[in-house]
Amino acid sequence: MQIVPTALPGVLLIKPIVRSDARGFFLESWNEGEFERAGLSVHFRQDNYSRSVRNVLRGLHYQLNRPQGKLIQCTRGSIFDVAVDLRRSAPTFSRWIGVEISEFNHHMLWIPPGFGHGFLTMSDEADVHYKATELYEAKSDRVVLWSDKRLAIQWPLEGDPVLSPKDADAPSLNAAELFD
Repeated sequence: MQIVPTALPGVLLIKPIVRSDARGFFLESWNEGEFERAGLSVHFRQDNYSRSVRNVLRGLHYQLNRPQGKLIQCTRGSIFDVAVDLRRSAPTFSRWIGVEISEFNHHMLWIPPGFGHGFLTMSDEADVHYKATELYEAKSDRVVLWSDKRLAIQWPLEGDPVLSPKDADAPSLNAAELFD
């Protein structure tokens, strides 16, 4: 497993070793020892799974009172995955990174607590699996507008995105409740 730092400290691109042959492939999607050797001691409390059709945009989501670290994996199709630093006191506040993760490159993205997360489905369908370090808590659930001009995320959109009402009506970065 190769663990690659990104432009946002703490956000990591994970490139598992894929062993392929005529039968298919095998990879480790999580290895606690590898993460610990990289300086990350995390305990996952919840796994989530979603399926989305082309041009669905989910995010930018986070939990304020029980912040979640997330390990994101796309097991079918392809997504553009985004992490945004929502910690006001961080030198990288409001900066974002976006990477394509897919069933073809097998990459994963580690997003630590304090960051918002969103993704855009780039294939006809995409299955996304992610591990979270905290349980979901509805009263702590927050969202920042995916198209906030201050963030200026360069989503690789094909026309208008398909949004949930929560994502369409999300507050701007300036109006959102964020981390200190």
